[in-house]
Amino acid sequence: MSKVKIKILRNGPYVVTGGVPLSEKIITPHEGGYIYTEGRPLPQAQTYTLCRCGRTKAAPFCDGAHVKDGFKCEETAENTPYIQRAELIKGPGLDMLDDHRCALARFCHRKSGDAWELVEQSGDPCLRGEAVAAASECPAGRLTAVTKDGRHIEPSYEPAIEILQDPEEGASCGIFVKGYIPIENAEGVEYEPRNRVVLCRCGHSKIKPFCDGAHLDVGFVDTE
Repeated sequence: MSKVKIKILRNGPYVVTGGVPLSEKIITPHEGGYIYTEGRPLPQAQTYTLCRCGRTKAAPFCDGAHVKDGFKCEETAENTPYIQRAELIKGPGLDMLDDHRCALARFCHRKSGDAWELVEQSGDPCLRGEAVAAASECPAGRLTAVTKDGRHIEPSYEPAIEILQDPEEGASCGIFVKGYIPIENAEGVEYEPRNRVVLCRCGHSKIKPFCDGAHLDVGFVDTE
């Protein structure tokens, strides 16, 4: 059985090996915040290729459009550990790390406020729990709740890949990669394994291979 891994091909797709479960999720408003609802069923395979140029007619899978259209793409994201990139934001009952890599999925917004406001009010145990949820549900891994004794709070995820859709914003989002799946760039260098990251699939992010919300700017939609 092949190793669980995402390999980025030069100017081409993401090659996923190891039988990683694949699904589609819809970002859905719910009670002042957001939840995921199930999207269309997607075929499963031990190995599959996911489009990252945004031009495939077989989304989310690659159909070779990157070759026909002459897609050129360099991985430009800084490859340093999260803990070194992230800013530490301190609150009375909880701290939070923020590396500012945002996929604009909005899970940091809750009925009681956004993650930053909730950290400021984290002396209240109820709001502290809301702050943890706001940080932990960020699919890009931008935010991480940190206890006052320095423990990083992470949701428990098995390796999985979710194709995100955002009908509220009229766009198709990035690729939510869960559970510390190794990601290797076109040069053969691995990025730091993370429990939560979102990969670009519109082809327009300025921090490739990671999503920076450019799909909203360009109005990327992967289906008719």
